[in-house]
Amino acid sequence: MNFFNMDFEKNRESNAPFAERIRPQSFDEVIGQDHILGDKGLIKNAIKTGNLPSLLLYGPPGTGKTTIASLISKSFNMNFIKISAVSSGVKELRGVVDEANRCLENGTKTILFIDEIHRFSTSQQDFLLPYVENGELILIGATTENPFFAVNKALLSRLILVEIKSLTKDDMKKLLERCKQKYFEIYNIKVDIDAKAADFLALRGNGDARRLINSFEVAVLRAFDGESSKITMDVLIDVFSNQVLKYDNADEHYDTISAFIKSMRGSDVDAALFYLAKMIISGEDPRFIARRMVIFASEDIGLADPNALHIATDTFYATTVIGMPEVRINLAHACVYLARAKKDNKAYVAIDKAINFIKKNGAGTVPNHLRDAHYPGSEKLGVGGYKYPHNYEEHYVEQQYLPDEFKDMKFFDREYD
Repeated sequence: MNFFNMDFEKNRESNAPFAERIRPQSFDEVIGQDHILGDKGLIKNAIKTGNLPSLLLYGPPGTGKTTIASLISKSFNMNFIKISAVSSGVKELRGVVDEANRCLENGTKTILFIDEIHRFSTSQQDFLLPYVENGELILIGATTENPFFAVNKALLSRLILVEIKSLTKDDMKKLLERCKQKYFEIYNIKVDIDAKAADFLALRGNGDARRLINSFEVAVLRAFDGESSKITMDVLIDVFSNQVLKYDNADEHYDTISAFIKSMRGSDVDAALFYLAKMIISGEDPRFIARRMVIFASEDIGLADPNALHIATDTFYATTVIGMPEVRINLAHACVYLARAKKDNKAYVAIDKAINFIKKNGAGTVPNHLRDAHYPGSEKLGVGGYKYPHNYEEHYVEQQYLPDEFKDMKFFDREYD
């Protein structure tokens, strides 16, 4: 069979990428997100009631935000306009508003879907406020960032937050089955994937459907023998740059990051670099590695070297703006610094001790002299008497801060005092 032996119509359709051609055409085809698309989910209920509010879809890349927005527009039979905040400005938004008003005259509402809405400036976000407020537009924004930092408060207050969750390993395996089915339907090519290869692809996708689909397609093309494709670990190792053989299941994923953290905790620079290299070669998400280093910097180094947290957080930022292979250098920089740094876990131990104490004993009562006294009549309630340390020599004055019931409790090991 000739791989490219297709009729004219299929050739025309094939101009769209495979990932686009298998995009879900109904909510029933959407994998994952049952918490919003299930019978009691927010979006399903909005469709049942016929009442669609403006939404902010937030979650990791490749989890279906664009697809869900498109399917919502079909369910409500509305005009759907999609723009990207990367390439659009106020001029484009004015054009959208004009089109929305024309549609309203004909009795049709407009959904404006803005991908990467966090990239809009404050003024661009503010431009949308009156049109969202008066219902001229139903806004559906999408972001991979924390919405409380990515979107200004005025616009955020007018949107209902909808979390789009990362796909699970089981979700990814379901997607693999769909890929196999659709590939046969579109190209008449049968694809078989053995169990280990399926586990590897599901893990490599890291919850991102788009990444999984692209990996699947690359593997299919590599394994194609003129009639079909048989995807095995040998094929995947060849395709993905001889990735580490045993990094094909969730256990190895967690075992490796555990070994990485424990090597840094043990100040073994070479071992830490080894496990870092293993994760990089195996396609681990650099952001995942950096997040764990941020935690490590406070948990295991803490007050012994406060600069470690700065190094770790700067490295995490680097992973959000720099891709592979260059970001491996930033990761190595942090890895070596953290492994060599002096270690101290007193802050980590102290907060857990305080949390466990309160869970067991309650939180007591805030002493009167520490309570808020910025209102008329506070003195009549016995509130007040706080001594402002800056009014005293060396900016210190002795006074009680803990509740009376626990005034002698100690949570922190005062080696530094």
